[in-house]
Amino acid sequence: MAKTAALSTKRVLIDKANTQLVIYVSVAAFILVFSLVATKTLISQASYQNHVISAKHVAVNQLKTDISATTQLKTSYDAFTSTPQNVIGGNPNGNGSQDGNNAKIVLDALPSTYDFPGLTTSLDNLLTAQSGITVNSIAGTDEEATLGGSESSSSPQPVPIPFTVSVAGSYASLQNVISTFENSIRPIQVQTLNLSGTGSSVTMTVAAQTYYQPPKSLNFQEQVVK
Repeated sequence: MAKTAALSTKRVLIDKANTQLVIYVSVAAFILVFSLVATKTLISQASYQNHVISAKHVAVNQLKTDISATTQLKTSYDAFTSTPQNVIGGNPNGNGSQDGNNAKIVLDALPSTYDFPGLTTSLDNLLTAQSGITVNSIAGTDEEATLGGSESSSSPQPVPIPFTVSVAGSYASLQNVISTFENSIRPIQVQTLNLSGTGSSVTMTVAAQTYYQPPKSLNFQEQVVK
């Protein structure tokens, strides 16, 4: 009996030890798994934060570059608009057809909106200022309904505005018409030119085109750091 009781006691102790061992191993396994998961999460967070910090440094450097460029652009713009004489020889502070500061000249040369009536008025003023010339007609297709609402883009391209001009005068006076187009603020590309009549009374029909350019847009974007 004593031997049986001793064996039973040993078995109980062994079972108890096995139970404790299982508990210890389970706890150790849990701690190990938790540590691995926590370590992976911390490494992932650290990597993400490093990407965020790197992106912020890039943004800050770009911002500093943009601020420097803005300062230089303002200085260049002020110098461009404060010249005593504009690029076409007019008075920057005057009100004549050749007057205005250089910024106004550039905007008038390549406007940002389609304005066919404004173009015809400008052409009429240019041609009627020439002595010995009679303006018979200034014609073209007014496409303001189609092109007038052109949207801005990040890379705008010039859009042609075709027109036809018919003027009359002596052959000598008509020679000044082409020079008038060349001296115009707006770029004018002559495509065809037809002359009819005699030396004292000649009619000249010019098919040409000028341009306008839709405004440039600035696209601000948000970047998601992954």
